[in-house]
Amino acid sequence: MKIYSFKKSEGEKISDFNSNFSLSKILRTKEMAQIGCFYLEENGVIGSHEASVPQILLVVSGEGSVQSSTTERVPIETGDAVFWEKGEEYETFSATGMTAIVIESPEIEPDEYMSLKRNI
Repeated sequence: MKIYSFKKSEGEKISDFNSNFSLSKILRTKEMAQIGCFYLEENGVIGSHEASVPQILLVVSGEGSVQSSTTERVPIETGDAVFWEKGEEYETFSATGMTAIVIESPEIEPDEYMSLKRNI
């Protein structure tokens, strides 16, 4: 399991075409990708299961924790991105609620775009 950061401070200022915003790159897929938004309510859980393909969970609000079959629970917060390899077993929890975008694709390589926060 790896945890990345996609916080605004990790991004770059964009001014092309009279723009004025920050862009925090996440990844580029070479194959089809499935993208979804998960809403965990208070005491929400994404139960323990194996990742069927590489996947990344981007916390857009709230906080929680993740755990793999080889780690204890690790806290995650808004701006964190958790990456699991195909076949890795994991679980996600939130005591207070959390919203996250999940991207699943056979070819996800977040190392190309995001700063690594922790390698667990």
